[in-house]
Amino acid sequence: MSEGYSHDPVLADEVVDLLKPSAGTWIDGTLGGGGHAELLLGAHPELVLIGVDQDPEAIEAAAARLDGYADRVTLVEGNFRDVAEIAASRSEVGTVQGALLDLGVSSHQLDRQARGFSFRRSTPLDMRMGGTTDGRRTAADLLNEEAEAELGRIFREFGEERKWRRLAKEVVKRRASARFETSDDLVAACTTVLGSGLSAGTKARLFQALRIAVNDELAALQEVLPALRDKLASGGRLAVISYHSLEDRIVKNAFRDWSKACVCPPELPVCRCRGVPLGTTMTRKPIRPSDREVQRNPRARSARLRGWQRA
Repeated sequence: MSEGYSHDPVLADEVVDLLKPSAGTWIDGTLGGGGHAELLLGAHPELVLIGVDQDPEAIEAAAARLDGYADRVTLVEGNFRDVAEIAASRSEVGTVQGALLDLGVSSHQLDRQARGFSFRRSTPLDMRMGGTTDGRRTAADLLNEEAEAELGRIFREFGEERKWRRLAKEVVKRRASARFETSDDLVAACTTVLGSGLSAGTKARLFQALRIAVNDELAALQEVLPALRDKLASGGRLAVISYHSLEDRIVKNAFRDWSKACVCPPELPVCRCRGVPLGTTMTRKPIRPSDREVQRNPRARSARLRGWQRA
């Protein structure tokens, strides 16, 4: 099942330098093929790791890659929004020393046409991170079943598309005569609304909007960040790699707010909140991949790494 599943970890050196792996329990909430997990395990002999991924193909590939560390690794098939709960369910785990989230879709998922993440011709509109065993609706299901208003919201909020009303209306019009099944169907609808000179970037943005909706990615991120924060030991570190502005904004704002002493509304004359910062943002600006890394792995181009340390 995991044949061909490779994982060239993005910002590999930068992640290790930021997290400074140490003895204790660590969480890789988006395991993928196990590339970052392998780096963390190799950096300290007393580091034990809980690796979580909702894709069974990723779990299988990571198990093979991390076989040499089997006595220090627990792999769990599950959504990253549940990683803190997964850790809490293990009686031997109290707090954790560090955690990593590498968000977005993996190269393996993009490259396997049957998974339905790309806009290459005749690609099925699936996009479920968990694969065919995932109970979620597919991208085709959303296009064929959602109300016009909800489709518009998806294109507006997740795709940042200015012509979201027209695009939603076009989808509803087309599905009345034929179901959306493949990438060609969605590209045709987008071309009608946005013009024949549809760029690869525009296609990627709109397909990404559907993927975010299918997997409830932004809500999951908003849930997991405070859950991981509260699971961290004093001095524990959390690192997040995001790949688009919607994700990065959530991470940046969370780290900023946690690093403030006061988060009361400005109209309150007296502070009524916690009164002390919960920790410190370690990255004033996101860490970006070097030109050399981008040349080697063009998909790393949009990666942004941010880190936060608990007080």
